[in-house]
Amino acid sequence: MISFRPAKREDCRSIAELYSISSDGVADYIWAKSAKPGEEILDVGERRYEREDSVFSYLNCTIVEVGGEVAGMMVAFPMTSSDEIDEDPVLAPYSRLEEDNSYYICGMALFPEHRGKGIGHQLLAMAKQQAKIRGFNKLSLIVFEQNAEAKRLYETVGYKEVDREKIIPHPLIPHTGYAILMVCELEE
Repeated sequence: MISFRPAKREDCRSIAELYSISSDGVADYIWAKSAKPGEEILDVGERRYEREDSVFSYLNCTIVEVGGEVAGMMVAFPMTSSDEIDEDPVLAPYSRLEEDNSYYICGMALFPEHRGKGIGHQLLAMAKQQAKIRGFNKLSLIVFEQNAEAKRLYETVGYKEVDREKIIPHPLIPHTGYAILMVCELEE
């Protein structure tokens, strides 16, 4: 049985694991920079999602459970773009890919054994509902050009490419080419 629920603080380790998957190395890069000596990067991610004073919080996450076990998650929140570009050259391309006044799907992932069962479609439909409830008329997300399967999924539910930025290579990020900003306009 598949169920969806708001995340709880005790889900933060699973959220960190899933966000690491969804970001394809970008979260690992960020968390590695914040790790204390000897600290695992997933510990940094868990600590980050335990906060309640940041958009990167369990408070902005939806958990998917299958048979009572965490199977996946989505983190989404209102995006208000700023003119401030991250000074870190690896992160700067992503900070340029912001769609102002949108409901931003920052990350969405399922553990491998739960993929291909329609759960991703259900999460994207849930994101549309959350956006409408919050008064947004569009959603946005970033996908790697090389992640063709995810890009196809987003296109099938109405997302369109609106911008792209060249990826700055880094050993923790296994992609080359472009990061793509996709936007889905909601019907009135």
